[in-house]
Amino acid sequence: MNWFTNFLTSSIGRKLIMSLTGLFLIVFLLVHLIGNFQLLIPDGGEAFNIYAKFMTTNPIIKFTSYGLYAFILLHAVQGWLLWAKNRKSRGAERYAVQSVRAVGTNGSLAKNMGALGTIIFIFLIIHMGQFWFKMKMGDLPTQMYDGVEVNDLYAPVKAAFTNIGYVIFYVVSMIFIGMHLMHGFQSSFQTLGLNHKKYTPFIKFLGNAYSILIPLGFAIIPIVFFVTNR
Repeated sequence: MNWFTNFLTSSIGRKLIMSLTGLFLIVFLLVHLIGNFQLLIPDGGEAFNIYAKFMTTNPIIKFTSYGLYAFILLHAVQGWLLWAKNRKSRGAERYAVQSVRAVGTNGSLAKNMGALGTIIFIFLIIHMGQFWFKMKMGDLPTQMYDGVEVNDLYAPVKAAFTNIGYVIFYVVSMIFIGMHLMHGFQSSFQTLGLNHKKYTPFIKFLGNAYSILIPLGFAIIPIVFFVTNR
């Protein structure tokens, strides 16, 4: 097992972990966005609350969610380790520079991935504390739908998304997430060796489109919510 441990703690192993966990989180963002769009249904939060109950009680989803939390933490830790190493290494062979040259990503994004990741991690802590932690601690009102009692997660969401300060914070955070994705999406495929002159342009296009549309989708929700619930 020593070879495996040495591989995971090596520079290549850390990059591989970053890529795999990053791709998992990219898929999660799409699923999360689809669920969040139910906030825009004008039913007083019924569809969103039922969705939230399913996501927190289904055993398969619950098991996957624990993997998600672990992947977020692992992705963050590995990112900080690589960022710290790259800051010490000023040579031309640095990983971030290699990735930028290979896939054409803006160099400034690669150089600031550590700072962007830190800002996003802080956002996640605040975001989860605002909603997830309250739900897990049972600090939420409840609603009855067809005789079934569910946590009213819609209530704290409404309180947050009708607060102009939180809406601005959320939208700005989505801009940072988009910037992070802009580099991370393409560099993940580069690290996994999925780089070919025939497919790289499509990967670049897909990465750019995803990095714009997904954060934009998240940002639209609080803006629409704020405007329609004033």
